[in-house]
Amino acid sequence: MLDRLKSIAVFVCVAERRSFTVASEVFGLSPTMIAKHIRALEVHLGAKLLNRTTRTQSLTEIGHIYYGRCKQLLIDVDAADASIDELKSVPRGVLRVHSPVSFGTQRLAPALACFLRECPDVKVDLTLSDRAIDIVEEGYEAAIRVGELPNSGLIARKLKPYTMWLCAAPAYLQKNGTPRLAQDLARHECLGFAHWRNKNIWRLQKNDTTESVKVRGRLLVNNGQALRTAAIEGLGIIMQPEILLTDDVTSGKLVRVLSDYQLPSRPTHIVYHADKKPTPKLKSFIDFVVASFS
Repeated sequence: MLDRLKSIAVFVCVAERRSFTVASEVFGLSPTMIAKHIRALEVHLGAKLLNRTTRTQSLTEIGHIYYGRCKQLLIDVDAADASIDELKSVPRGVLRVHSPVSFGTQRLAPALACFLRECPDVKVDLTLSDRAIDIVEEGYEAAIRVGELPNSGLIARKLKPYTMWLCAAPAYLQKNGTPRLAQDLARHECLGFAHWRNKNIWRLQKNDTTESVKVRGRLLVNNGQALRTAAIEGLGIIMQPEILLTDDVTSGKLVRVLSDYQLPSRPTHIVYHADKKPTPKLKSFIDFVVASFS
């Protein structure tokens, strides 16, 4: 007879990852055994929990309701286990974290070496993506957020804001000229970032005056690293975080333009669940990030 709590944990993993294969890797079980756990729950409940295809799985209406209750159950079980950890005051366990690509690549990933040395019993599962996520639904314990925060009910700790730069390759500027005024951007190729709400309006400030420039460009990308590569290849002017561009400016691959203007900074936070007391591993990570990036 299968352990029902184990079956519930398997179900929650499949629901979040939408994959029997991924769940089998997480639990060290075969996909067939993962399917048996799901089937055991469905037989016990007398209801179908998942719609299955050859490539993915999605929750039925009943499955969605059951997932929410099961997720809370596992949170409560983790909290019970964590209470013992708190008595020991030793951070341990796997910590799932989400971060935007640029911040994760340029700042968070390098700093994790120090964090993992300080907390040798903690493992970090870091996902880098620029898409908007629901950390509760997708099973993350903490996330780095860049930009204005939605009213999500999450606890947020403020980090140093993103500073934005405008840059272009020397070859591009030699061919197309260097913009001297904000409005000059309107006649240049401006590389667009797909995740920005107002992709075609760039705002620059000088002497307490803000100018909104309607820009154009033939390239729109959903990833800052890809935009950086395109800029280095001379495809146009890029507006991205300083942390992504500073090494290329130092090496001469890119040149800052309109540096006498100020670009809007973007607020940055670390967010986490508000419905439970942070475990030692999560508290240690939050304290580390705030100390490192404030």
